[in-house]
Amino acid sequence: MDTYLTVTSSAEYQLTEKRSRFLGFAMHVESEDEAKSIIAAYKKKYYDARHVCYAYVIGDDGKTTRANDDGEPSGTAGRPILGQIVSHDLTYTLGIVVRYFGGVKLGTGPLGVAYKTCMGETLNLAECEEKIITSTLIVSIPYTDADTAMRFIREAGADITQRDYDLQGTILTVSVRQDDECALRDRLSKILSLKFVEQD
Repeated sequence: MDTYLTVTSSAEYQLTEKRSRFLGFAMHVESEDEAKSIIAAYKKKYYDARHVCYAYVIGDDGKTTRANDDGEPSGTAGRPILGQIVSHDLTYTLGIVVRYFGGVKLGTGPLGVAYKTCMGETLNLAECEEKIITSTLIVSIPYTDADTAMRFIREAGADITQRDYDLQGTILTVSVRQDDECALRDRLSKILSLKFVEQD
């Protein structure tokens, strides 16, 4: 699979359960640092709330995850939020639920359900989009064979994102679907004058 699903527009949802208010937020994030920065901003904005709980999933493969209960009983907030992001098959996604305590204790079971429901409904409101995972190839090719290389690249459905020139010929930067990279490499390798430029 060389695609992933992510939130493309932020969404908000509000749930009231036994006088406690749960404010759900879902948004796209590119990195853990960005997620942490947004979480810090929300904690500052909702400084008067009892809890600002969150979870996020990062990476093309969705392998980087984090969940935080922010003082709620262990496993009742962060994990249900994370579970909803995962069950929606999302990555590069941050979910935050702010809780204003209403004076009535919910108990761990209903509390977990409230966080799960709030995040689930928030994600249902969010716009999501399938993104294609791409790889970058850089090739150096003499002018005489450049047209052939560019034809191979076009036929593979890849894009030339940058074109540079040196004394030897043309340097092409190519963006190709990850699943198509090996086939394109093999085909380009048949042009004996072509060299792959190693990236830093």
